[in-house]
Amino acid sequence: MNRDQVLDIFREAGAFLEGHFILTSGLRSPVFLQKARVFMYPEKTERLCKALADKVKSSDIGEIDYIISPALGGLIPGYETARHLDVPAMWVEREDGKLRLRRFELPKGAKVIIVEDIVTTGLSCRETVEALTELGAEVRAVACLIDRSGGEADAGVPIVALAEYKVPAYDPDNLPPELAAIPAVKPGSRGLA
Repeated sequence: MNRDQVLDIFREAGAFLEGHFILTSGLRSPVFLQKARVFMYPEKTERLCKALADKVKSSDIGEIDYIISPALGGLIPGYETARHLDVPAMWVEREDGKLRLRRFELPKGAKVIIVEDIVTTGLSCRETVEALTELGAEVRAVACLIDRSGGEADAGVPIVALAEYKVPAYDPDNLPPELAAIPAVKPGSRGLA
């Protein structure tokens, strides 16, 4: 599956939004990929995650024991990708502001890939890598549906992206005039109660 096919699935689901958006990172963007609208449709989600699993299989990551995803955004693609890779899926979640593997036990030395929905800066990925390495896991890579940094994000490990789609992201104090003229909305989930 190529980048245009991935973005077409987002468009079909009404998940390719244009306007003025506050990203999870705090940066501002004229485009927001509202993956929750894609995840409403099991057949679309399955197509994307099967293609991501195929990309993971063809990469040089090697054997993996578990898929672990950051909650909330990574839960559905993590589960569905794990299904296609025939490995268990787990997730980390915030506890006292820090990502932790709360509901599961992870054997020391477990070979893990982190599955994310969309990567922008790699912050959630780095936090997940840190939480898992503290438990003794061997984090081999991050796999994501879309790397919206165009390959510039730092996850702390290699990133395998089903699609790279570079979208402009701006510091809120340095917005282009056309973006500054539009009210900003925050459709993401971090920081919400």
